[in-house]
Amino acid sequence: MLLATWNVNSIRARQARFLAWLEKQKPDVVCLQELKCEQKVLDSLELEALGWHVVANCQKTYNGVAVLSRTPLADPLIGMQDGEEDPQARLVAATVDGIRVISAYVPNGNGVGSEKYAYKLRWLERLRAWLERHCDPAQPLALCGDFNVAPEARDVHDPAAWENETLFHVDSRERLQALLDWGLVDAFRIHNDAPGLYSWWDYRMLAFPKNRGLRIDLVLVTRPLAARVTGSFIDREERKGKLPSDHAPVCVRLDQ
Repeated sequence: MLLATWNVNSIRARQARFLAWLEKQKPDVVCLQELKCEQKVLDSLELEALGWHVVANCQKTYNGVAVLSRTPLADPLIGMQDGEEDPQARLVAATVDGIRVISAYVPNGNGVGSEKYAYKLRWLERLRAWLERHCDPAQPLALCGDFNVAPEARDVHDPAAWENETLFHVDSRERLQALLDWGLVDAFRIHNDAPGLYSWWDYRMLAFPKNRGLRIDLVLVTRPLAARVTGSFIDREERKGKLPSDHAPVCVRLDQ
């Protein structure tokens, strides 16, 4: 099985690239973030006609997440449903071939100390609580998405420059570590130890050509699923060319 996660930064803007990528890489399961569209726009891609089963949590203009699978999806869940009022479409889950698959789009934070940063930290805390209520670390599970947090210094092109920013601040990393402590493993790092491997590059300041990036798109798996990981890669080609997302897809291979 090839499991992928990709922040497409507008499915409407990236439609042609996305459909071509599906044909090229032939993933079995895809988690998407930042759809930035209503359900009718996603429906217009006619993914079902192409053989995909889809569950999505859509929002006009902002946010939006989805899980796509070549095989039927079971037990779909839209949002955390934790009693907190939150209009932002940032989480969707479904079960695929016995694996609970979650697509999450963690808030950026937009400035340490801001209200949006407080929302980010709280959202990550809610996600940890949601895992505790709804999931079992002893079962196969993949939490995929744009976490807007780089886990370690080797995941940041210049850690000193980023340590006071929302994407690498110690508070953000502590909340991410709390998710890992629940019982998750960073699937990409099972077979890739090297620094300088990033999934996001700013559109500005020639960040991509200079490889000034961060690895903030993650596939976190429970230990039973980690034992099935045979490889992983970041598809840098999708950050090149015409109208790319600022994120590249992250792909993980699982044996059956």
